[in-house]
Amino acid sequence: MSETQTIDVAAGLSEDAVRQIVREELERAKKQDQAVRKAAIIASKGTLDFAYPPLIIATTAAAMGMETHVFFTFYGLNIIHKDFESKLKVSPVGNPAMPTPMPMPNLVTVIPGMGPMATSMMKSKFDKKHVATIHELLDVARETDVHLIACQMTMEVFGYREDEFIEGVEFGGAAAFLSEARRAHVTLFV
Repeated sequence: MSETQTIDVAAGLSEDAVRQIVREELERAKKQDQAVRKAAIIASKGTLDFAYPPLIIATTAAAMGMETHVFFTFYGLNIIHKDFESKLKVSPVGNPAMPTPMPMPNLVTVIPGMGPMATSMMKSKFDKKHVATIHELLDVARETDVHLIACQMTMEVFGYREDEFIEGVEFGGAAAFLSEARRAHVTLFV
């Protein structure tokens, strides 16, 4: 007898009965605490491989009915820049976890042209697996009312202007984001 079956028999409840109890408890919790419907995400990396996680998580949270805020700071601003297609690249240098067709010593990864090749390989692999593009994920984020917030302090440091960002981006500082994050049950730094 499996552990699950033992618990069900011991409690005298069927799996369906347990699932129903969990659903009812979740609904009660949602009514008591609105934060269970809010996610706050910080995106601080500006490479192609680091653009996917915050956007996938944000659009998934929004699809699940959560009010979602993504705070783009430092190099994460590349993700929401109008020129994100050319800014988001993959660097094979110092990225030992990056899968390659064959093992490559670090010395080879610094050869000119390896960065564009790695970026092209990743885009091709994602395309073959029918993974949404960054452009598509940004469109979905805006369609599902994800708040895309550019860090004003970082914009000032890097000399960015508001008109350099995609449509729908909001602008605010860390305090504005933390005001939302402190009321969220899901807060992530990616």
